[in-house]
Amino acid sequence: MVEALKKNPAWKGRKGPVVLLIMDGVGYGKYKEGDAVADSKMYNLDAIKALSPHTRLKAHGKAVGLPSDEDMGNSEVGHNAMGCGRVFNQGASLVSASIASGALFRGQAWKEIIAGAKGGALHFIGLFSDGNVHSHLDHLKAMIRQAKKEGIGRVRVHTLLDGRDVGETSALEYLDPFEAFLKEESGPDFDARIASGGGRMWITMDRYGANWPQVERGWKVHVLGQGRQFTSAREAVETYRAEIPGIIDQDLKEFVIAENGKPVGTIEDGDSVIYFNFRGDRSLEITAAFEEDAFTHFDRVRRPQVCYAGMMEYDGDTHVPKRYLVSPPSIDRTMGEYLAATGVRTLAISETQKYGHVTYFFNGNRTGKFDEKLENYVEITSDILPFEERPWMKCAEIADYVMEAAGSGKYDFIRLNFPNGDMVGHTGIYQAVVCSMESMDLQIGRIRKAVDEAGGLMVITADHGNSDDMYEHNKKTGAVERKADGSPKAKTSHSLNPVPCIIYDPACKGEYEHAAGEGALNEGLGISSIAATCMELLGYIPPADYDKSVLKMK
Repeated sequence: MVEALKKNPAWKGRKGPVVLLIMDGVGYGKYKEGDAVADSKMYNLDAIKALSPHTRLKAHGKAVGLPSDEDMGNSEVGHNAMGCGRVFNQGASLVSASIASGALFRGQAWKEIIAGAKGGALHFIGLFSDGNVHSHLDHLKAMIRQAKKEGIGRVRVHTLLDGRDVGETSALEYLDPFEAFLKEESGPDFDARIASGGGRMWITMDRYGANWPQVERGWKVHVLGQGRQFTSAREAVETYRAEIPGIIDQDLKEFVIAENGKPVGTIEDGDSVIYFNFRGDRSLEITAAFEEDAFTHFDRVRRPQVCYAGMMEYDGDTHVPKRYLVSPPSIDRTMGEYLAATGVRTLAISETQKYGHVTYFFNGNRTGKFDEKLENYVEITSDILPFEERPWMKCAEIADYVMEAAGSGKYDFIRLNFPNGDMVGHTGIYQAVVCSMESMDLQIGRIRKAVDEAGGLMVITADHGNSDDMYEHNKKTGAVERKADGSPKAKTSHSLNPVPCIIYDPACKGEYEHAAGEGALNEGLGISSIAATCMELLGYIPPADYDKSVLKMK
């Protein structure tokens, strides 16, 4: 339990609420060509920015707890940082350190996995890239090598092809070297092969219960070996690309590797399974399929009795999975906990795709509320269809609710997430991204009017970049990389770009420097500064160890 925040005696108060508006995946682009944010008609956001002090915040790499500044930020670590006001070492860093020190292999979970696979096979399921957002191939290779050392005779890998955190058609750049790695490691006493796969947005990696049929497809292909058969993963990728022109890796259909018509790697009783993604959101559903007795989301046909482990604990409240290889960061004393202890009435809202981010991740990987009476969490159900087909997503419905809430007098603090810039950005379809930005901008304008009428204020920011960097660029020259037909090569991953922080406070009473433009706010900070900023705008003194606010208080 935390103590209530102390009031700032110099704060003169506002009539309405503080609204934290998170534009998911919206940053300041490094390149003019491919910056869909700058290329969009963001009239409302531009008008707010022209009236307000604003700055740029770091949202990637070490600023959000990732191993290096070459690592892209993501929504999970971004919301962790904004919600807890400090920087914790995150999944990739923790796993890499645990492998380097050998702690992972000395842990009880690993020992149980090895013991469980001695009479059968050790299966690895996970995102197959080095994007370092959900997983990293180096972690997989290290575990395969260690399994071999410890006498495991058969390893099967079930590949979830990326094309989202890495190049959209880069699958073979990972599959070919990995096949060579497996061939080198294999021998008379060690048989390691790829057994199945498919695109991450087609099988297995759903989140927030948005699309259970996606998980069912993964279960059938990984566990049951049901799916179109190929002799190799390369053959599967090349075949689907030829049959479905323009398909990108994340959408590739499922495949099963077979010999003489028989799958080489179904999951059977007596096997062990490691889900090697370290990030929790897209790990919970497949974990439930393996672990839950009273599972009702689809017919599993058969549920093999296996020793199952996740790379990390994906839900600290419900302790899922039961067995995990690396402990997640222990994030305590979050902003939400402090606000609840202080009696601040809070609304958190987004649509399904980002609902967990303004709740679970914002609260330090905690599922429940801190105070049922003070907090209201609202989920607007997302559409289940390709995001480019509805690039506006549910931003209007989110805005409807926020506008009513802002004027209701029921809330002191409202936090919302517009997923458009991230979810549509990942499609790589430029026109759709521009549409998503302009749709979101219309809703920002509506919320601004509601905030004005309520006498409140807004903090507008983002968790990481994405829509600001929609084309692949040559790292040395900065030139756009192009396809054979001369069109730009789409980029579907996050960016390394900074994100905005705009303080819209039309009723400012002079408690802090409030000149419009850059310069009035503290510079060089990361998105972890958002927590202290919001606390100050609510009239409270942030905890001493929170990262500095952007406000220059007088």
